[in-house]
Amino acid sequence: MTLHRSLRTLAMTAALGIAGATAFASTPAQAQFGGIVYDPSNYAQNVLTAARTLEQINNQIRMLQNQANSLINEAKNLERLPTDIIQPLQDQIRQTQQLLNQAQRIAYDVGEIEAAFEAQYRNVPLGASQQTMVDGAETRWKNSIAGFEDALKVQASAVANIEGSREAIGTLVGASQSAAGALQAAQAGNQLLALQARQLADLTATLAATSRAQALDAAERATAKAQAREQLRRFLATRPRYLPSGSK
Repeated sequence: MTLHRSLRTLAMTAALGIAGATAFASTPAQAQFGGIVYDPSNYAQNVLTAARTLEQINNQIRMLQNQANSLINEAKNLERLPTDIIQPLQDQIRQTQQLLNQAQRIAYDVGEIEAAFEAQYRNVPLGASQQTMVDGAETRWKNSIAGFEDALKVQASAVANIEGSREAIGTLVGASQSAAGALQAAQAGNQLLALQARQLADLTATLAATSRAQALDAAERATAKAQAREQLRRFLATRPRYLPSGSK
């Protein structure tokens, strides 16, 4: 508005100056040194010229105002979102990944899993000594306990991130609703998508850790059944056979 008033004042001053100059130029030479000569036709023509000049200046002012508004809108569309939650999200994902990497005994590695199952589950030496079989059973039991512990750690981390997700959603939704331009709105939407990706990562990690614990437990129970059958066979083989009384 201040710019508009300044330009309009300048335009009126310029128009009056043009009108005065035109009137002065159209005045007869003798009127410039003697008395005042008034010519109605010249006066009307000068006023009309000044009005047209003022209208042209007003049109230019409106054009400048439109251009200024367009530049302001473009500047708003280029403003960056002041809120950024990408780094905290990356830190949370990195923390979850570290928990998975710290998996005890049998890690999330295909080669290590194959080797462990080959030695401890699939090919249990049923002909081994009693102590060897007990040690193997204890090792598998420890694997199951470690798997459940790892799963609980990952679940605890995912639960701890829920509060941060709630705060981030409130911040981003507020930033999106009050976005000054298209860039801010797009950035708010992108950060909301990043938050969803982090939540999916937590869910994936939780499912993986829980399934790992359940798989180890199921494998331990299946192997224990096979070992129990062998131990029962040995027990029955070493036990004296029952003979009815009176028989030889």
